[in-house]
Amino acid sequence: MVVRRNPTALGVVDADGEAYEWQRAQVLRLARHLGYAVIWAAEDSLLPLVDQVRAADVDVVIVSSTDQVDALTLNAVMSVVPVESVCPRMSFARWGDTRPEWRG
Repeated sequence: MVVRRNPTALGVVDADGEAYEWQRAQVLRLARHLGYAVIWAAEDSLLPLVDQVRAADVDVVIVSSTDQVDALTLNAVMSVVPVESVCPRMSFARWGDTRPEWRG
């Protein structure tokens, strides 16, 4: 595990999109506003996004658009970290543990 000075975000942008640089700039802007340093997701990775999140050991995922993640991927990532979206501006909280605590 890497010890970092600042909270970190995994930035996710559409590598095939027309506005790639603009999307990166918007993710960086939101990350800076929220107080995160950005680590970029590997565009050529064969790992699912949730596994990239675990491997990077980040505090949050920031996507440039909600169109970039399907519902199953969003659900999987939210089991690990919160997700922030630039456009539309939305926050998805991390799933909490809803199981009752055993007090045997």
